[in-house]
Amino acid sequence: MTWIVKACKNLTMVLVLFAFLAVAENMKDWDSLERRLDDTVKELAGKKSIDRMEEMKKDINKARQQQADRFKKIDESAEEK
Repeated sequence: MTWIVKACKNLTMVLVLFAFLAVAENMKDWDSLERRLDDTVKELAGKKSIDRMEEMKKDINKARQQQADRFKKIDESAEEK
């Protein structure tokens, strides 16, 4: 009977050790989980879509400005000739 008590004590310590290691391993992934959760909340709230639209507006305005500059250069070179 005493061997069962000794085995249970050792088994308990091993189980506690494994539980601690599992918790420690999950804590490493917590930051990644938090970032993914934040991204999901922003996506559901529509903030990411708004941010993408704002970025597209900036890109379109930049392309328009570049196109206008090209036309100005073409007009200036045509006037010089």
